[in-house]
Amino acid sequence: MSTETAQQIHVTDAAWKALEGAYDLQVHVGPDVIARRIDDIDCAKEFLAHGMKGFVLKSHYIQTGERAQVVTKAVPGSKVFGAVTLNHSVGGLNPVAVEIAGRSGCKIVWMPTVDAQNETAGRLDGGTAKLPFWAKIQRELAAEGISPPPLSAIDESGALVEPARRCLERIAKHHMILATGHLGRREIFALVRTAKDMGLKKVLVTHAEFPSQSLTGDEQRELADAGAMIEHCFTTTYTAKATWESAFANIRKTGVSRSVVSTDLGQTINPPVAEGFGMFAQKLLDAGFTRDEVRIMAVTNPTRLVEE
Repeated sequence: MSTETAQQIHVTDAAWKALEGAYDLQVHVGPDVIARRIDDIDCAKEFLAHGMKGFVLKSHYIQTGERAQVVTKAVPGSKVFGAVTLNHSVGGLNPVAVEIAGRSGCKIVWMPTVDAQNETAGRLDGGTAKLPFWAKIQRELAAEGISPPPLSAIDESGALVEPARRCLERIAKHHMILATGHLGRREIFALVRTAKDMGLKKVLVTHAEFPSQSLTGDEQRELADAGAMIEHCFTTTYTAKATWESAFANIRKTGVSRSVVSTDLGQTINPPVAEGFGMFAQKLLDAGFTRDEVRIMAVTNPTRLVEE
């Protein structure tokens, strides 16, 4: 855990002003199969209280379209969107799951995360250092003998596998956002290039600095040149999985106009989601990004992705 605490990153009025109307495209809140520090409805209320518009509900295991519709109705003024993550709990690279997600109003389809071949933390041989909360579930499933093999989006030649292509077709049909999840470097490049060839308009590289991706600034810029937006998440740097300096340098290399900032918050041990978004905005301002630049990454770009 970073030595910085919520109290040590003081959020100024300028930071909150920069976040007026913002969307957080990746939050992990309850109800979920993993304990969370806040639920959907209270999180929506906190976002509204800070002048922010809403968020996308991410679960590694459960489609969240129905939850999002209930929260949006329960908290007038908020706009909360659902999503699906293509892990084994929804059938993996399953175009039916994507189709149902689209019909349920979901906005983001994440490629495999906890079940990605590239993501080793949840496997019995995946080590013990700084394990995420979901690793316990993954290891229990493996120990009980019900875990199918890990998922890869590419074949041995590096081409996108047919089930992944079928999923991309459904994503395009429903104008959803394709997000790269916890795929590895080769998979991400293949996915972004294939998505471009297939005419997908909204592609988001998930938490580019996160250890299981750890994309360099040059790689992030290359992916952006191929049509993707690049997401940078607060938890990655706050918990010292990457340095603040590297994330800020990567944003500058790719360009603010092709970058999105999200929190990836909701874990019980990390700061509150809304407060964390404010802390992220503050860190960006302190690093020399202007208010308008922060707004492009937190408001303009996410709004275009979820509302258009």
